[in-house]
Amino acid sequence: MDKKIRIFLADDHQVLIDGILAVLKTNPRFEVVGYSLNGDQLLEKMHHLKVDILVMDINMPLQDGIEVLKEFSVHGYICKIIILSSYDDFKLIKEVLKLGASGYLSKNCAGENIIEAILAVANGKQYFSDNIQDKMLQSFTSKGTESSSNIHSTALPLTDRELEILKLISQEYSGKEISEELFISSNTVETHRKNLIKKLNVKNTIGLVKYAIKHNLIN
Repeated sequence: MDKKIRIFLADDHQVLIDGILAVLKTNPRFEVVGYSLNGDQLLEKMHHLKVDILVMDINMPLQDGIEVLKEFSVHGYICKIIILSSYDDFKLIKEVLKLGASGYLSKNCAGENIIEAILAVANGKQYFSDNIQDKMLQSFTSKGTESSSNIHSTALPLTDRELEILKLISQEYSGKEISEELFISSNTVETHRKNLIKKLNVKNTIGLVKYAIKHNLIN
């Protein structure tokens, strides 16, 4: 039998905690080891518990989720963190990812995605609900006019041409449109696209967005 995934929940609404508990009980791999209704209580309990996955709201009393993430960094708590929030502001998403969160779920789809998210994060992956992925893509696209000189300041291992193509991909140009914009063949565009995926070690456009966040391409 697979090892149990030990989960801790943190949210200031007992009703939401109860709802998540009911969902998680349907999976025999999950063991909920505790929950808290505020940030101080969460940090106190984390001293005494072994936790694999923390599912945490951002807006909590006493200490909010951002403060908790910073405390985790200072004290070296070892667990993976999924943010569960009603906020979908991109700057906030970017901040929690930089602070070490592995996933971000919108509360309005928590019931249908929480199990999938926990399993993905437990296996070393990142997880974002669909609406959060859309928000990330929208922000990446809106920054598509950023100059190549600014992008170069991040010291990415990309050529000038690859940077041009990455920018156009982020603006949702098709392969044919990129070809016409840069006066190169469609085959050349496709070769560059594959090289970008390989160089940045991602699988798709969402992966490019995650890379851009990590390397401060999106301000």
